[in-house]
Amino acid sequence: MEVKVLDISGKETGAKVQLSEGIFGIEPNDHAIYLDVKQYLANQRQGTHKAKQRNEIAGSTRKLYKQKGTGGARAGNIKSPLFNGGGRVFGPQPRDYSFKLNKKLKELARKSALTYKVKDNSLVVVEDFAFDTPKTKNFVSLLNALNFEGTKTLVVLPEGNKNVYLASKNIQKAKVVTADELNTYDVLNAVKLVLTTGSVKTLEEALAK
Repeated sequence: MEVKVLDISGKETGAKVQLSEGIFGIEPNDHAIYLDVKQYLANQRQGTHKAKQRNEIAGSTRKLYKQKGTGGARAGNIKSPLFNGGGRVFGPQPRDYSFKLNKKLKELARKSALTYKVKDNSLVVVEDFAFDTPKTKNFVSLLNALNFEGTKTLVVLPEGNKNVYLASKNIQKAKVVTADELNTYDVLNAVKLVLTTGSVKTLEEALAK
């Protein structure tokens, strides 16, 4: 499928880029997307949560009162989970939430996400660009030219560009990544996807294998 290429002022350049049907026009697999997004979110979890059990609580192990004859329930030491300040039963423990997914499945998920963006007319291709200075107003001008101001926008560059990245840092709903960093979650989380001609080529080379 052919897509018109725009410049950073939002005007048509007259050039067109051919998007691969095998990447941007497949039959989307929703389950692959679900698994890839689930893995991404799981990997963001630190897993450092911790609650102390009764053997970890600082306190006396003296029996509080005699076993029988009080008319009340039996009680051991003050660290019992039944008492305020006691240990917690089956509390959270540090753990690693990450899990493995096959490379082919992750590629299928990314292709499916890209296909959805094409179907929703939410994908725009612009010519390769760079900023001379890392100024926020440069990036704002780009979004305004594309009518994406105030919209969650993901800009994909073929390679790292420090000025473009820094120019986007202060814009809450904008994110800049390189083509090799692109993941399913970021594609779906963005309302609009902006690719450059260079990043289209990089993505197709990476996902066509």
